[in-house]
Amino acid sequence: QVQLVESGGGLVPPGGSLRLSCVASGMIFSQYAMGWYRQAPGKQRELVARIGGSGHTNYIDSVKGRFTISRDNAKSTVYLQMNSLKPEDTAGYYCNKFEGVQWSWGQGTQVTVSS
Repeated sequence: QVQLVESGGGLVPPGGSLRLSCVASGMIFSQYAMGWYRQAPGKQRELVARIGGSGHTNYIDSVKGRFTISRDNAKSTVYLQMNSLKPEDTAGYYCNKFEGVQWSWGQGTQVTVSS
């Protein structure tokens, strides 16, 4: 059974930074393109960034130049480095595979950007 465990969220002021981690288990991690998603209260979950098995990355426009997604296949972990955070980045952040039917969602990690 696939399990996803996100961590690293917190409360930061505007302009601050956080590094999120997601440890995956129950699958051959390197075979899957992975994504970081976020969901703000009252809004639909959206894809923020994705990374292929070989490391190719894509981002939504609102986070380009501020967020960096990376992965360590040996540790079955995907990361999201978030810099220059803005209040509109406030959301629960989740990881999951990018393509096909997604696995059961983890508990996510809350990011709150506020002064």
